[in-house]
Amino acid sequence: MRKGFDNDKYLREQSQQIMQRLSQFDGKLYMEFGGKLFDDHHASRVLPGFEPDSKIRMLMQLTDEAEIVVAISAGDIEKSKKRDDYGITYEDEVLRVVDAFRERGLYVGSVVITRFAGQSSAVAFKRKLEALGLNVFLHYPIEGYPINIEHIVSDEGFGKNDYIETSRRLVVVTGPGPGSGKMATCLSQLYHDSKRGLKSGYAKFETFPIWNIPLKHPVNLAYEAATADLDDVNMIDPFHLEAYGETTVNYNRDIEIFPVLRETFQRIMGECPYKSPTDMGVNMAGFCIFDDEACSEASRMEIIRRYYAALVRQRKGDDDGHEAAKIEMIMRQAGISIFEREVVTAAMQKEAETERPACAIQLPDGRLLTGRTTDLMGSASAALLNALKVLAGIPDPVLLMHSGIIKPVQKLKDSFTVRTSGLLHIDEILIALCICAQTDDNAAKALAQLHNVKGSELHSSVILSSVDINTLRELGINVTCEPKFETQKLYNT
Repeated sequence: MRKGFDNDKYLREQSQQIMQRLSQFDGKLYMEFGGKLFDDHHASRVLPGFEPDSKIRMLMQLTDEAEIVVAISAGDIEKSKKRDDYGITYEDEVLRVVDAFRERGLYVGSVVITRFAGQSSAVAFKRKLEALGLNVFLHYPIEGYPINIEHIVSDEGFGKNDYIETSRRLVVVTGPGPGSGKMATCLSQLYHDSKRGLKSGYAKFETFPIWNIPLKHPVNLAYEAATADLDDVNMIDPFHLEAYGETTVNYNRDIEIFPVLRETFQRIMGECPYKSPTDMGVNMAGFCIFDDEACSEASRMEIIRRYYAALVRQRKGDDDGHEAAKIEMIMRQAGISIFEREVVTAAMQKEAETERPACAIQLPDGRLLTGRTTDLMGSASAALLNALKVLAGIPDPVLLMHSGIIKPVQKLKDSFTVRTSGLLHIDEILIALCICAQTDDNAAKALAQLHNVKGSELHSSVILSSVDINTLRELGINVTCEPKFETQKLYNT
């Protein structure tokens, strides 16, 4: 994948814009940070050249002024929503990011649970956070939100929410994913500050959709695919068009909430500092794309990956098919076919040849390899080992490990665990490779190439175990699976 995004320019220009926005308000500035702060892998996939930690690197320049508030929706807690890239729940993601902020010297002031309506799982999570020493606040569903502005901006609307006590001028509101209630948290704080005689401000740091590229640009369509479960839709910003005669792109939730924001500012400050949702954003990403076709191609591949992920969720019963249907519509808009993802065809052909589950992996340099299921290992493990052999220049017939290493481990696991397959997971295969590398030069050479598989693409002809998917993702490999189980058993690990 060739680069198409200038990350250094992005850091430079985005930082300048943040400093300008800080100087715009006299009181506190509540800045909503959209997307992932530490590891925005979606951005790095659709904007090749974007560094996943760009946002946190900018924030660390404001360590002494910034305070972090993490927002999480009670609804996401209740349904155990997960981050696709790490396979962990939003609750665990909150704990992970709090640790990550602290490790970088950033101050985490509190966690706010939004849309709280007494959900038992949210109550339990609140209790857990407080036991860990974190301050926890509750925000509630507001009837008529976001349409009934008179009710929303009142003591019966935002006024019902807990006031989040903060101690620093810049309050960064972030969350484990989209739909966490970040903007509503900021607006609620503006309302409560006004009741206390404080004139605070609001700004939004978000990467997608990119406001100054076309509405149906693949980069913006990839954002729609990433948020298909939220029913987000990219739209032309009508407020910006009316105010400036300029066509810009925003998304439905920001456009819907803008009248609330405008009314909130008018009630607090006498006037709104923004004329449109686009105005309130701080986003210079569009100015940093230097190879549009590279970013477009990367985004088309991301849409396909999102489609397969939705199909798998549907097959597992975690979705009713609405998400997959929406992404399929996005694919039609972009003129995309699943077969543009080369590993799909290669994996399915290998399965047809061997009549057993198969995988295909495409290395960052474009080389395409396959792996078949054997009595010793699954196809994903085989494909990964084949990739390591190719990268190390080891001939295909050479074995990296013998059955005498693998079979005792299989026997041990079968004796003490309940499994639907006797094959070892990828992480266990890699541990076995580490053992072999102590006495075998070829195994050592292969192991030394493990970091070079980052950026590879892999497709499996069956649904892989969550353990294997997580291991592959930790290696930096983009994974997709056909929406079918390896066996007909009801219990599949």
